[in-house]
Amino acid sequence: MNIGVGLPSTIPGIDRDTLLTWARRGEELGFHSLGTLDRIVYPNYDPLIAFAAAAAVTERIRLTSDIILGPVRGSSAVLAKQAATIDNLSGGRLTLGIALGAREDDYEATGTPWKRRGKLFDEQLDEMKRIWAGEERGTAGAIGPPPAREGGPELVIGGGVEASFRRVVEYGDGWTMTGGTPDQFKEGSAKVKEAWSEAGREGAPRLVTLCYFALGDGAEEAAKKDLGHYYAWLGEEVANMIVGSAATDADTIRAYRDAFADAGADELICFPTSKDPAQVDLLADAVL
Repeated sequence: MNIGVGLPSTIPGIDRDTLLTWARRGEELGFHSLGTLDRIVYPNYDPLIAFAAAAAVTERIRLTSDIILGPVRGSSAVLAKQAATIDNLSGGRLTLGIALGAREDDYEATGTPWKRRGKLFDEQLDEMKRIWAGEERGTAGAIGPPPAREGGPELVIGGGVEASFRRVVEYGDGWTMTGGTPDQFKEGSAKVKEAWSEAGREGAPRLVTLCYFALGDGAEEAAKKDLGHYYAWLGEEVANMIVGSAATDADTIRAYRDAFADAGADELICFPTSKDPAQVDLLADAVL
């Protein structure tokens, strides 16, 4: 199983030097990917722009959004162009994880109809795949630039309902579970693989998941501050459960690594709750 490290791009107070230091160090230490999360109504960096910055200071490490909020991005043509640009600039290192998201405020802020989100997402995925395939749209031809990989960036789709698994089969290269236990991952990935097989897709879907971590001095406090704020919209009880699930010592993060590997994950992305670049080294020491 590959191990990725999330960028601290969602943590309030993130700055340029920290982001770039984190990206460089993640590559130097041998992580498979850098991850990003997405919100609109939050003081975070935009995940795709953060990837553009990270791509400029790295050469090998992959860039995996886990996930971006598809429908709230507006124009599917613009999103397809942005993703293709990052894929091209990075030399084919983009894995575009994409899903609906669950926060109504992100939809309200962008003027995106909440009740039509599923239909909008289906239309978006279809549009982006056709654009990446080079479908001509005007006198100049296709919407470019051409992605580094034929057919577009690697595409993993999030969500835990039957419609999500259908989308993986119809449009994606794999599935991501954006939060949950190894047992939940095993159950969800079994449904994805079953749908994949029934549809006659060749090979196997790529299976990605995530966890949260903070290590070293002040780890529990960092997890409580960051996750408690980030998930406050779910209410105190649920937010506290998520805080409690964060790995705050090396034994726990290793246990997550081993449990998700046993559950069949192809990659685990560990997202930080502290923006201190020393966290990259502490994570590498624990799990690589």
